[in-house]
Amino acid sequence: MKDFKRYTITAALPYANGPKHIGHLAGAYIPSDVYVRYLRSMERDVVFVCGSDEHGTAIPNQALKENTTPQAIIDKYHAQIRDCFSALGIAFDIYHRTSEKIHHETSQEFFLQLYNKGLLTEEVSEQYFDEEAGVFLADRYIIGTCPKCGNPNAYGDQCEKCGSTLSPRELINPRSTLSGKAPILKETKHWYLPLQQYEPWLREWILKGHEDDWKTNVYGQCKSWIEAGLQPRAMTRDLDWGIKVPLPDADGKVLYVWFDAPIGYISATRALFDELSSGRKQYSQPQRDFGKVTKEDWLKYWQDKETRLIHFVGKDNIVFHCIIFPVMLHAHTEYVVPDNVPANEFMNLEGDKMSTSRGWSIEMHEYLEDFPGKPDVLRYALLANLPETKDSEFTWKDFQAKNNNELVAILGNFVNRALVLTQKYFDNKVPARLDLSDIDKQVLKNLAAMPGTIASSIEQFRFREATAGLMDVARLGNKYLADTEPWKLYKTDPDRVRTVLNIALQIVANLGVLAEPFLPFTAAKINTMLNAPVRKWQRAGGELLDVGHVLGTPALLFEKFEDDVIERQLAKLRKKQTDIEIAKQPVSPLKSEITYDDFAKLDVRIGTVVAAERMPKSNKLLKLSVDSGVDKRTILSGIAQHYSPEDILGRQVMFVANLAPRKMMGMESQGMILMAEDAGGKLVLVQPVSSVRPGSTVS
Repeated sequence: MKDFKRYTITAALPYANGPKHIGHLAGAYIPSDVYVRYLRSMERDVVFVCGSDEHGTAIPNQALKENTTPQAIIDKYHAQIRDCFSALGIAFDIYHRTSEKIHHETSQEFFLQLYNKGLLTEEVSEQYFDEEAGVFLADRYIIGTCPKCGNPNAYGDQCEKCGSTLSPRELINPRSTLSGKAPILKETKHWYLPLQQYEPWLREWILKGHEDDWKTNVYGQCKSWIEAGLQPRAMTRDLDWGIKVPLPDADGKVLYVWFDAPIGYISATRALFDELSSGRKQYSQPQRDFGKVTKEDWLKYWQDKETRLIHFVGKDNIVFHCIIFPVMLHAHTEYVVPDNVPANEFMNLEGDKMSTSRGWSIEMHEYLEDFPGKPDVLRYALLANLPETKDSEFTWKDFQAKNNNELVAILGNFVNRALVLTQKYFDNKVPARLDLSDIDKQVLKNLAAMPGTIASSIEQFRFREATAGLMDVARLGNKYLADTEPWKLYKTDPDRVRTVLNIALQIVANLGVLAEPFLPFTAAKINTMLNAPVRKWQRAGGELLDVGHVLGTPALLFEKFEDDVIERQLAKLRKKQTDIEIAKQPVSPLKSEITYDDFAKLDVRIGTVVAAERMPKSNKLLKLSVDSGVDKRTILSGIAQHYSPEDILGRQVMFVANLAPRKMMGMESQGMILMAEDAGGKLVLVQPVSSVRPGSTVS
C-alpha cells in the first residue's frame, strides 16, 4: 500500500426513506468497515464517515405512502438505519444527517464557490410539469419505460431493474407519480454543471491514471460514460424539500440531491471535528483517540494532498462518485479527489433481484430480530460471496452452509478444541514450547506468512479473497491438531503435547487479531477466552501468548442452524412478497349506493358443507350439500379450480340463503357461497374465525 499520511473513507449515504436490506450491506458498508478496521489495526490516521441522505424526492414520496411528514420519515429511518449499522458492527467515527444545519451551510457554500467562479451555467429548459398537480416533476416523480431494458416502471433518473442512469426525457411514455397523467414540457430555469468541459481532465485522471488500480467494473463504466460524451447536468431542482439554492432569483428551487448528498461526507467530517474539539457527542462515536484537535482539523482530511480519499459505494452510485462529485471537487480546486472507488455490483436473493418495494429482500432489522447475537454470521456469509466485479447471490441454504460447515466446523471447532485441551491438560495455562518437529516448523512458517497475504488482499479491495485467507488460518490450526492428535499423546508424551498446544494457542491468538476486521464480535470473544488484550495487525504472524499465561473460560463461538430455521426464513420471504403484491392490487371501485332496507333483504348465514363433489362435464363447478341449520340444500359454486371436494368438505361457509334458486347445467342451485379474491386471482372462502351453529345469521 502506498504510504499516505492519512485516510478519509466514506460509505454511501443511505436514503432515510425506509429500511435497508442486506444487499446494501454487501455493496458498501461491510467492505468499507473491513477496510477501515484493517487501517485502524495498522495504526493509520483514518476517519470513517457516513450518514443519512435526507433530501431528494424519495423522502416526500415515502411520507405520502405513510401519511405523515417528510421530517417524521427521516427521523424514523435515520434512527433505524443507524442502530442497525451499529448492531452489525459497522464502526463509523460519525453517522451524520444531511438535514443538519452544518450540512446545509456546507452545501450552499460549495454551490456559491462554483457559482461565483462562473463554473455553473444558467439555462432555461423544458422540463416535465404535472398540470393536474400544478408542479414541476423531479426525476423520481416521473416513471416510464426504460429505453435500455424495457422495464415499464423505470424512474426519471435511474432504472432499478438494469441499473442504467437515465434522464426523464429518455423515458418512453412518461407519467407522473402524483396524478398518473402524462406530464407536459414547460420552461424553467436551472443551474448546470457543464460536465463536457471536464472530459479532458477525466480522461487524464481516470482513463490514464487509474487503468491499472481501479476495479474493472468501475473503470469500464466510467470509460463508457466518458467515451459516449458527457452532457451538462442540472445541479438544482424545482422542489420544496431540500437545501434552498442560495441565490436571490431561485425561489422554489433546491440543490439537486446528487449535488448535496456527496457533500454530506464533507459536512460529516466537519461535524466530527466540531464535536471532538468541543467534547460533546451528538452524532460522533470516534473509534480511536484523535488526540487534541481543533474544529478546523477537518480540512486536513479533505484538502491535504497527502490524504487518500476512498468512496465505498454500490454499482448504481458509480457515475456520481467517479464523475459528477470528482468534477465538483476538481472545479472547487481546494479539495482532493478520490484515489479509488471500489464499488461492488448487486447481490441478488434466491434467484431474483433484491427489492424492498417488491418484498423480495432481507432487511437489516429483520435479520437482527430473527438472529439476535449473530451479526458476524451475516457478515461472514456476505463477505464470502461479495459481488465484487459481477453480481452474486445470497441464499438461505448457502447462509446455513457457511455457518455450519465453516464458522462452526472449522473456526469454532479449532478454537474450542485448542482451549478445552489446554484447560484439561495444563490447568488452563499456556504450556511451554519445547523441541520443534518438521510439521511444527512448517505450520509456524505458514502462520507467519498469512497476515501479509490477507493484508495484500484487503489493500487491493479483494475482500472475498481476504475472508478466505482468514478461514485458511483456522484451517491451518484444525489440520495441525488433526495431524498431531495431542489427545492421543498426553499419557505417553506430555512434552510433545505442550509444544502442540502452545502452537495451537498461538494460532488462536493470531485469529483474535486477524478476525477483527471481518468478524469483530468473534474476535472480541476469542480475546476474552484467551484473557488477552487486543493487539495490532503488525504483531500478527508470530508468538502472541507468553508461557504460563492464564487463559479465560472456553465457550462455543457459533452454533449450528437446523433446517427448520432456514425453512422459516424462506417461508417468511415468500409471505412478505405475497403480502406486498396483495397490497398493491387495485381495489374494485365501490358500487352504487344502497339503503339499509336494501341490505336488510339479504339473509346471509353460516352453513356447514356436509357433502361435496365435482359437477360432471364442468371444470369450474362444485356441487355442495350445505347444512343451513334449517335444511340441507344444494349449492353449485364456481370454485373447482381453487378447492377440491376434499378441501372444502366439513368447512363452514358464508352463503346467501334467500337468493332465488337458479338452474345451472340442469340442476337447481339454492344459494350462493361468498368468496374473496386475492392478488393472484385465487378465490378464498370467507369463513367464521371459530365454529358456530349452522344457521347463524351474519349481520
